[in-house]
Amino acid sequence: MAERQGPKVYSIAAHRGFADALVAGLVPRYANDEFGLARLTLLVPSSRARRTISEAFIRHAGEQRTPGLLMPRMAVVGDLDLDETLGPLLDPLGAADIPRAIEPQRRLFALARLIADTMGDEAPGGATLLRLARETGATMDRLLVEGVGPEELVGESVLDLFGSLSDHWQRSLHLFATVQAKWLEQLQQWDALDAAARRNRLFDWAAARWRAAPPETPIVAAGVTSAAPSLARLLRVVADCDQGAVILPDFDLTMPQAVWDELGRAGATPEPGATPFAREDAVTHPQYHLKLLLNRMGIAREEVQPWHRRGIAAAQPERSHALGSLFLPPEASKGWVDLPAEKRRLAGVRIMTCANPEEEAQAVALLVREAVEQPEKRVAVVTPDRALARRVVHHLDRWNITADDSGGRPLSQTAAGRLFLLLAEIVAEDAAPVSLMGLLGHPLVDGGMERGVWLRQLRRVERALRGPRKAGGLAPVAAIAARLAQRHGRVADWYAAVDQALSPLVALHRQDAIPMHALLDALVESGEALCGEKLWAREDGRSLAGFVEELRRHAREAGFALAPGEAAIALRDAMEQVAVRPPYGGHARVQVLGLLESRMNRAELVICAGLNEGVWPVRGGIDALLAPPVLRALGVPGADFRIGLSAHDLAGALGAPEVVLSRSERDEAGPAIPSRFLLRVQALLGELLDRYEDRETVALARAMTRAPSAPAYSRPAPQPQPEQRKVDISATALDRLLGDPYQFYADRIMGLKDLDALDAEPSAQWQGTVAHAILQRWHETRERDPAARLAPIMQAVLDEENADPLMRGLWQPRLEAALRWIEEEIGAYDDRRVLAVEKQGAMTFDGVHVHGRADRIDRLADGSLAIIDYKTGTPPSAARVEAGFALQLGVLGLIAERGGFEGLVGDAQGYEYWSLGKAKDAENRYGFGYVDVPLKVGRKTSGVAPEEFLPLTADKLTLAINRFIKGNDSFTARENPDYPAYDTYDQLMRLDEWIAHQDGGETA
Repeated sequence: MAERQGPKVYSIAAHRGFADALVAGLVPRYANDEFGLARLTLLVPSSRARRTISEAFIRHAGEQRTPGLLMPRMAVVGDLDLDETLGPLLDPLGAADIPRAIEPQRRLFALARLIADTMGDEAPGGATLLRLARETGATMDRLLVEGVGPEELVGESVLDLFGSLSDHWQRSLHLFATVQAKWLEQLQQWDALDAAARRNRLFDWAAARWRAAPPETPIVAAGVTSAAPSLARLLRVVADCDQGAVILPDFDLTMPQAVWDELGRAGATPEPGATPFAREDAVTHPQYHLKLLLNRMGIAREEVQPWHRRGIAAAQPERSHALGSLFLPPEASKGWVDLPAEKRRLAGVRIMTCANPEEEAQAVALLVREAVEQPEKRVAVVTPDRALARRVVHHLDRWNITADDSGGRPLSQTAAGRLFLLLAEIVAEDAAPVSLMGLLGHPLVDGGMERGVWLRQLRRVERALRGPRKAGGLAPVAAIAARLAQRHGRVADWYAAVDQALSPLVALHRQDAIPMHALLDALVESGEALCGEKLWAREDGRSLAGFVEELRRHAREAGFALAPGEAAIALRDAMEQVAVRPPYGGHARVQVLGLLESRMNRAELVICAGLNEGVWPVRGGIDALLAPPVLRALGVPGADFRIGLSAHDLAGALGAPEVVLSRSERDEAGPAIPSRFLLRVQALLGELLDRYEDRETVALARAMTRAPSAPAYSRPAPQPQPEQRKVDISATALDRLLGDPYQFYADRIMGLKDLDALDAEPSAQWQGTVAHAILQRWHETRERDPAARLAPIMQAVLDEENADPLMRGLWQPRLEAALRWIEEEIGAYDDRRVLAVEKQGAMTFDGVHVHGRADRIDRLADGSLAIIDYKTGTPPSAARVEAGFALQLGVLGLIAERGGFEGLVGDAQGYEYWSLGKAKDAENRYGFGYVDVPLKVGRKTSGVAPEEFLPLTADKLTLAINRFIKGNDSFTARENPDYPAYDTYDQLMRLDEWIAHQDGGETA
């Protein structure tokens, strides 16, 4: 390549493959027989770009059969120690006079303190304050990168806008300007700089040094597209050096001048005092940021020359015209209607539309699986959707293809990070059951035991812990462990390990505020007690260790404290900023990349996945502290500027030999909108679109998960053997046996019980159990002390249940009022008295054991018995009894009639439900509690007469026994549609699969 005068700026077309084409041109130009490329210095944009270019050098050496290779020095322009990276080029290191960069966590806590001091009583606390400090730091960095000084916040351009801003933006701007001024004073005291400011100083210092004394060795800036003013000035100096060059990726040299002009100002003010960015600028165009870079470098578009070398994975240039037309600005896009078909072809490009993300991941994995079958073919999956990337990785793992997601995962979503957050949730939620069981069942946790032994004890405790929400702390678990330890001795050892590890965290919950460094110390100690060294063993553990150490050191220095309830939120926000990338060692020809990692990369097949709006490109966000007009006035690109970067990433990927554009029609939230980029591709293709659709891969992905069509599931009607039918009947089970026999079958014959959820809402059944326990204890206490009161007993029972404080606050006043009504009613008895409470009874009826428990049995004035059942809600109606249901009191009456209650003699003549619900009698001064008789008495016009109640119950009991216990009738699901069944066994009977098309006669 001949030397030329003027700035040396080149462009590598998208279809040539940047890294390989770059190396193909650098080697013959700068290689030396004695030193190879060791004298060459490359300025590259990122560490990932450095790795990509290194791999390209290795591939080139392999193609040329070079026996040895001396690589060039590569410096990442984003490094804080750029002066050290460049080494001899900046020797002597005058850059050492530039102050050091402030540590990110130290800055975070310092900004939080300044914000709190500035806002005073209005300042948020804890996690919210840290979040605001983080947003403030991000806005500062955004201004620093653009070279905007703090004095410009109070300049004329901003002050002229101030009056037109809303009150919110005015307060936000005032807060930001005040905090930034205080922050600069703090930095001067510490003799430090913001990281972005230090990079600017390094760029300016290097530019001045090289302008005065150009380097004697070659220096090339490759793939650097950041348009930061200080970096642009440095790149101009590099381009002017005799042995320097700037090589841009995917700069469109064929774009018509009219289209170039339509991109907008791009930092070039048309007149003094005008803003460098106009509202109508096409900031979403993939070439806009390159125009901004050239304008800031002072380079005319005509001065950019093509790089004529091709890479190993270069594609044919046939689709170059179509790619140039694809992202045209609005006015220029009108020319699409005049484009002939040959100018709209995208040879080698396929479009794949899937139904959902899972299907898309499966289809993408199939394409990768097919590609690796071809020797030496490289394939890259590029997507900003990390969840989709993980799905692809897992699908490839089924074929033993290891493809690590180089985009990484947030530390909070890794195994070690999630465990650390669970520990913080123990502090925040006072060891609530869900977070506690999630922590103790975490894959890294074993408490020093063998993992299987640990899990067996955990499952025993978890099952006993299920049910209504308990009050916080480890007390519920301690009580359960003590009870289980009598049968399973290892449970005691298990709980001892849990108590030792978590008690310090539970104690922190009782404090008003926790110093963050003390919180981190406690979390680390508990984590090591539960996991040992496994917590720090893998790459996520090492990242967690570094994160904790840095955060702890600066939190201690700042004296930052937060409320216990914010512990998990604050840590999660901080951990989201840390990306954990897998170690090297995946498949040599398969890469799963994010957009940043994909830049400068090239493969024979590139799959651009997740092309939905909001994903690619991501939704543009508004700066939280500075209004868009203020940013424009300051000369800072708006949020849509990042859309142009995403478009440039896609344009670069479209230059690969084979390209697949993939999307799903739905995501987790519902129907998804195609990416604006994909819609442009489809619109450009027009009538040619059908031939670019890849339906075969999608069909194959669907076939892999398609199961044979299952026949319609009919209504279950099991028929157990006679031996299995020999079961007893409880007083409450008769209703189910007659109304929904399947439920009786599942409960009594199969022995299946409903399993409560962890931390469940208090159910009516639980409330009834608690109310019965209170009343039973009160009645028993009254036998010894007639003056015993209900309220203290209620408090004691709720304390023993360790009931959740919120539930107690809502339910306890109503319960107490109803219990006082019961206390008053029973205390006023003259002609009846309580004989027994929670009395068990049984009888043999037609050869079958029938049993039940009466909540209370009273002796009436005439010597007969009254059977009472307590209800926390509405009791069964007389009409329901007449229909043959709610016969529990009737069964208990039959047991009493046959002497089934030991020690009690007499016929049952009274049947009453005592409800704790809202009173129906206006004279009830407590407002809760009433008595209801489920028979045709008083003014009731429907129901069963009292004298017919027991005969009706006996008939129904005989019918049930003859049909199901002694007979051979099927236990049909939902046999009686009028029966108000529970939903306990709906899933077991697969109710939703047959109820909609049930014709009444189909059974299985």
